[in-house]
Amino acid sequence: MENPLQLAFVNFKKDSYIIVEGKQNADRFYILKAGKVRISKEVEVVEEEGGNVYGPGDFFGVISTMSSHSHIETAQAITDVTLISVRKDQYGTLIEKNTPVAMKIIQGFSKRMRFLDEALTRLTLKNTAEADPSHLFRIGEYYAKQSQYNQAFYAYYQYLKFCPLGQHTVLAKERLAKIKQFSKAVYLDGSTEEFNRFYPKDTMVFSEGMPGSELYIIQKGSVKITKIVDNTEVLLAVLKAGDIFGEMALLENKPRSASAIAYEDVYLLAVNKANFERMVQAQPQIVTRLTQLLAERIWFIYKQLANTLIADPMGRMYDALHMQLEKNRVPIRNGASYAFDFGPKELVNMVGLPIGEGNLVVQQLLSNKLFRIIENKINVLDMSEIVKQAEYYRKMQKIDKARKENQAARQA
Repeated sequence: MENPLQLAFVNFKKDSYIIVEGKQNADRFYILKAGKVRISKEVEVVEEEGGNVYGPGDFFGVISTMSSHSHIETAQAITDVTLISVRKDQYGTLIEKNTPVAMKIIQGFSKRMRFLDEALTRLTLKNTAEADPSHLFRIGEYYAKQSQYNQAFYAYYQYLKFCPLGQHTVLAKERLAKIKQFSKAVYLDGSTEEFNRFYPKDTMVFSEGMPGSELYIIQKGSVKITKIVDNTEVLLAVLKAGDIFGEMALLENKPRSASAIAYEDVYLLAVNKANFERMVQAQPQIVTRLTQLLAERIWFIYKQLANTLIADPMGRMYDALHMQLEKNRVPIRNGASYAFDFGPKELVNMVGLPIGEGNLVVQQLLSNKLFRIIENKINVLDMSEIVKQAEYYRKMQKIDKARKENQAARQA
């Protein structure tokens, strides 16, 4: 049988290690052809859905390989195994030749992401209340107060569409009538037909709280992703041409967790479930990009989850800074300085500490002479200090955990 992909088959003996957590430069992932593999993590953050013993047809190492980050898991052969090894640069070809594999990987990612997301929400209690369509009215109110009528009109309109019997329908209708002339909201009902869309600056692509059924690829222009937290608009990201957003709605029917607003005039491709499978075959490079994006997100959520398990708040701060360096792929060099693009307040948010306690820990962090605040941004004079401290606290956490486990075992 001709194999134009030239995938390599590799064999591992029982008990041998296939990938090791923390090892840098993941450049290939594996699909299990025969045998069984156990997946484990140094910090077992949450019991993986479907357990951690993999069999034929399962794949592992995709997240680290496709996000170009260090491995987040260790894979060990339980029996003799035969694996198909897929290099990162072969992924596009694999998708073209084998659409079901691509769909399986993306659906697997989506399930894992949902699972981890829920675990993170439970652990940090960031907002356990699931965003739901009734939230759209509050979004409308927020933007109306700011005189941002495009966003307000869009949110009120979606509220009436998804909550026709909601408690604020009369009010929402009044508000809509009042601001209609000042608003230029577009695509209020989406459009299954139009693949290419144009959104003028400051118009909403979607609002947090509303159900979604499309993902978007930016062709030209930029989009900001925001969320209303404690009656303030928090900017989560600014995305540019080539970026993909809104993918979770396509993979899982869950309300949007943030809003997407045209930061400047923007041209988008809108992809729904119906044209997604078509796109997988026609444009494998977009699917590769989507896989990389999901892999990046999952890698980051794993790291955030592991961060919540560090008991020492100072350790969590160092770990969060280390995570940002790794996320931004900053090469760590001894004696090299680095300017983070956020300040102390954002760092406190990242590690989920109450503001009072968080500020005290930040003060303690800044008593380290290697840290400075310049224009309200955190600067470090030697980034190897962050790596050294983060590793120290993670090690202490492991020792502490082992001690507690031994104690519990003795008492039992």
